[in-house]
Amino acid sequence: MRALQARLWLLGFFRQQPTGYFGDVTAQALAAFQRDRGLGASGVLDAATWARLRAAGPAPTKAALYPETTLPPTRPDPRCLTGRALCVSKKSRTLAWMVDGRVVSVMDVRFGSAYTPTRDGTFKVYWKSRDHVSTIYHTPMPYALFFSGGQAVHYSPDFAARGYAGASHGCVNVRDKAKVAALFDTVRTGDKVIVY
Repeated sequence: MRALQARLWLLGFFRQQPTGYFGDVTAQALAAFQRDRGLGASGVLDAATWARLRAAGPAPTKAALYPETTLPPTRPDPRCLTGRALCVSKKSRTLAWMVDGRVVSVMDVRFGSAYTPTRDGTFKVYWKSRDHVSTIYHTPMPYALFFSGGQAVHYSPDFAARGYAGASHGCVNVRDKAKVAALFDTVRTGDKVIVY
């Protein structure tokens, strides 16, 4: 499924990066490709469509098949371009760990709901807690990097399981446990957090 999505993405028919899940968005992108190539518009992958897709361009690279984030990151906020910064974009739903203007790693994130919004602004990591449990919501917050009151960047098993169907209580949730664990080990108290 990733190969199909990556090929459609590289050709401009699939508007997000490969996820490996064939749903309505993938079917619509496939139908658009079929329509464009005169193959009808069933949205079903058949042998003729697959052959036409394979002929339309080179095989996707590993980076195209397994991108760092579901959606491409936006251009970093200027505040992220100096020093050590967790650059959190609500627009692209990504967190970029940047050092002196260079992107070191990128990961998917989600935010608080309308009732418990994630605060925008410039902050600093003031506390790190590897195995934190929320005292308010009684939920685990592994690899928590606190930056504003009780708001933190942390791993969320709910985000990993349900994706964007849910929301946090104001924190910046990360769904890739390995990435946030590596981030936790790298980030220092006092590093910038830019939420925009």
